[in-house]
Amino acid sequence: MAYTSRGRNDWTEFHPKLLTLWKEGYGLADLKADALAGLTVAIVALPLSMAIAIASGVGPERGLFTAIVGGFLVSALGGSRYQVGGPAGAFIVLVSACVMAIGVEGLILATILSGLILIAAGLLRLGTYIRYIPYPVTVGFTAGIAVIIFASQLREMFGLTLPGAEPGEIIAKVEALWAARGTVTWAAVVVAGLTAAVILGLRKLRPHWPGMLIAVVVASAVVALFGLPVETIGTRFGALPQLLPAPALPEISWPAVQAALPWAGSFALLGAIESLLSAVVADGMSGARHRSNAELVAQGFANIGSGLFGGFCVTGTIARTATNVRAGSRGPVSGMLHAVFLLVFLVVAAPLAAYIPLAALAGVLAVVAWGMAERHEFAALLKSSRGDAMVVSVTFLLVVFRDLTEGIIVGFALAGLVFIKRMSDTTGMRPREEAPETPRANRVVYHLEGPYFFGAAAQLGGVLDRIAETPRALVLDMSGVPMIDSSGARGFHSLAARARRRGGQLYLVGLRDRLRRQLQAQGLDEPEVRFLPDLAAVDAALDGAQPGGESR
Repeated sequence: MAYTSRGRNDWTEFHPKLLTLWKEGYGLADLKADALAGLTVAIVALPLSMAIAIASGVGPERGLFTAIVGGFLVSALGGSRYQVGGPAGAFIVLVSACVMAIGVEGLILATILSGLILIAAGLLRLGTYIRYIPYPVTVGFTAGIAVIIFASQLREMFGLTLPGAEPGEIIAKVEALWAARGTVTWAAVVVAGLTAAVILGLRKLRPHWPGMLIAVVVASAVVALFGLPVETIGTRFGALPQLLPAPALPEISWPAVQAALPWAGSFALLGAIESLLSAVVADGMSGARHRSNAELVAQGFANIGSGLFGGFCVTGTIARTATNVRAGSRGPVSGMLHAVFLLVFLVVAAPLAAYIPLAALAGVLAVVAWGMAERHEFAALLKSSRGDAMVVSVTFLLVVFRDLTEGIIVGFALAGLVFIKRMSDTTGMRPREEAPETPRANRVVYHLEGPYFFGAAAQLGGVLDRIAETPRALVLDMSGVPMIDSSGARGFHSLAARARRRGGQLYLVGLRDRLRRQLQAQGLDEPEVRFLPDLAAVDAALDGAQPGGESR
């Protein structure tokens, strides 16, 4: 089997970056650097994983299981040199809705199924296309997720007591929280505010310190020292396990699969987008280049592994990946060691987690949401153009008030329409000469510029039809056309037929060989149309032509 850099049989694009690292050579100094980077990322991931799990409607231990098993497999098998995987804030809304709809067992089954979908997507080389999601869509989506995460933490930040379950839909959620405003626990407000203040303060004063972990430790110490009346992980969830559970499959039946499959598709789509965006960020920070399809396959195996050990959706996370790069990682080993350190924390320090206030974790996620919002990028897109403003706004509103997947799909479709309009605007047609008609041979020459695809064909078709209304030699200079699609070819068919019915002839000059072969493959060929190299060849043909454009 031949292996080429661009061929479909080139399986090197699925090789993990870990294999590349070993081929390059890996020494003790590299291991030391990766161990330090892995420890740094683990310290960031410890409180964040538990906070995301709790906000997602599952126990904090499942966030740790996800980060340990999924995080290890993402780094070991992935196509990004610096990617760090684990539970992500972007999944909070989907996971919590999934748990409410089909329960924790259904969530685990959906996670495993999403892994199979991601593996299939990678093997089909779909990662190449997922990377083309437009920037306004990602900004609107991320900003919408940030709003939802922040709203999901209001209950814990204010220590509110609700008479029933907290609604998932944001308007109903805000209404329920406002109705419970009389139950505010001011101690929870203080703890959440203290946590956020410590994190933000350390970011300015000591940016290399693990601000999230320090903030959670300080908040826990304040609650324990002063006996503040706030809920903790221990009072709500009990003691955390000190070991990973044995791997086990959830209940698998056809009805269970049918119920879990739509959620699995949403997890796979969001996970693919989130992980590849994170890999792109890592590439920009490090100068490396990830393998998108290998990354999707790794994310798939990571989701299967996470589900087998009782975890939930895994994806590459921008915050942990960026921390990994800044901490001096040399490659995937640091991400694998981050998972090992988390396992050590689980074994050694699980009893201490019971003292962590839920309000402190809410403060952590509030800061995460603020950082995710991409406020400056959002504002810049609103000012840049009407098209970008429409795409980012619609995506944001649909994510917040409707559905994550719907926001992505509609945003992508709108961005496609905006792109088509912009490409159509770049396609133009102008007279080749000062006067579009010349007495000589009743000839008219027009120059086409830009891609002639369905959008441009619709825009210019009426103009071309009007040109062909009287008998003449219609010459189109195609030297400035880089691309023609089937709609454009169909337009030339119609134009040539109309010209010939009226005794004229359509000439296409300066057409690239590739485009000429493409038109001929779609049935547009001589004598319906004449392909000539330049205008001089047209003049020579006209000098010896009979009426109707046929050669003597």
